[in-house]
Amino acid sequence: MKKISLISHIYRTEVPETDWEKTPASVKGRMEEMKALIQELEEKLNRTSKNSSSPPSLDPLNAEKKEGKKKSGKKVGGQPGHQRFEKVLYPESECAEVINHKPELCSSCGSHLEGEDENPIRHQYVEIPPIKPIIIEHRLHQLECVECGKSTRAKLPADVEPNHYGTRVVALVAVLSGLYRHSQRMVKTAMEEIFDIRLSLGTINKLRMEASTALELAVAEAKTYVQNAQVVGADETSFSQGNMDGCNAKKSQAWLWVAVTPLVTFFQITLTRCTSAAQDLLGETFDGILNSDRYGAYNWVSSEQRQLCWAHLTREFTKIQERSGASREIGTALLEQQEKLFALWYQVRDGTLTRCDFQLAVEPIRYSLKSTLQQAADYEIGSQEKTPLAKTVRTCRQLLKVEPALWLFVHLEGVEPTNNAAERAIRPAVIWRRTSFGSQSQAGSTFVQRMLTVVTTLKSQRRNVLEFMTSAVSAARQSQPTPSLLPHISADD
Repeated sequence: MKKISLISHIYRTEVPETDWEKTPASVKGRMEEMKALIQELEEKLNRTSKNSSSPPSLDPLNAEKKEGKKKSGKKVGGQPGHQRFEKVLYPESECAEVINHKPELCSSCGSHLEGEDENPIRHQYVEIPPIKPIIIEHRLHQLECVECGKSTRAKLPADVEPNHYGTRVVALVAVLSGLYRHSQRMVKTAMEEIFDIRLSLGTINKLRMEASTALELAVAEAKTYVQNAQVVGADETSFSQGNMDGCNAKKSQAWLWVAVTPLVTFFQITLTRCTSAAQDLLGETFDGILNSDRYGAYNWVSSEQRQLCWAHLTREFTKIQERSGASREIGTALLEQQEKLFALWYQVRDGTLTRCDFQLAVEPIRYSLKSTLQQAADYEIGSQEKTPLAKTVRTCRQLLKVEPALWLFVHLEGVEPTNNAAERAIRPAVIWRRTSFGSQSQAGSTFVQRMLTVVTTLKSQRRNVLEFMTSAVSAARQSQPTPSLLPHISADD
């Protein structure tokens, strides 16, 4: 860091014009290359979550202090207007015991008291009893025939499950992994210490695979639902998949994709990040509205069907503003228009500005922003130039190509200006990736993508994940219809 700053200081020192004219061309060229390199390194050093796609966890510890972020002045805790959480009493039918306490003597005169209180104060005490698994042992005897001498072994009755572990055990192992993101060893410890069920790591993996198989049809149905939705948010992040099963012999980088709708979310893990993976995620005949960032794998969707994420654009504009010279002026102008746009959007969201008035107010903002992009795009730069201005020019030229995709949310209700829904959905997957270091096989990746699909979808519908998993495993074992992840649809429908 100190070495870079020193070199930067040396090369930023102004050289007298007469001396500069005497400088050989080769030296001038070398100095310009060094200046560009220094600016590039400084830009990397100043990278934060505010001007790049880096997560906030990678920001320097003093990043907020440098930006001079002011304290809100609000007290810690719930703010005025926040809905208060009040304890809800369980119904009397769910109480194991109801004990009535009546005073015997008057607290004032000491007389004996009689009668009933129609509205007594209810105090409930909740406790969890020691958890013991229900173990049923079936003994299959073998008897020898006295006539022919042949031995015959009894068979399990048809209504007895041949598996060693019940559906709820399988569902619980899957939920501990998929909802609470525990590693296999943590699942093993939890099952033993909390539920007194001793499982080997191999058995845990078998139970996870059984749960994954039970979810196959439900997840496939969710994928079809998402591909036919009117508005879909998409995002992707890196993922690690090993080669234990030989399915990743090239040791390729895996990628976790997500497609989000308000009530159903679908995850998919692939060994590629190219256009074909995005088409498989959304469907090659996708005709809805795609909300995403500017990643090139989505470019097969026409601009008329896309809404680019303004959160990503804001970070791009901030990065441009932090550069020197003309880039700073361009970035400042772009951020000014972005602030005006979102000031209006917040009014639309709060109901204080009508959609029609919003559309009229956006027209001059769109014109100014497009003019600024065009002004930057008109700069002449070399094809191999790597100066900050060259980067700014290339970014603005790329934005001009997809400029219609910046404004779809202005005219269509239900389309958000940011892709925050997809980024929020993918965040638990990132945490799982960090704690588990990815998967070791294709089957492991399949379990991850199916559990993420189930957990995220059910949470958005406020449905119980453990009960759904229990029903899914039970249905698979009994060859019955798989319960559905789609809203308002059950296996009986």
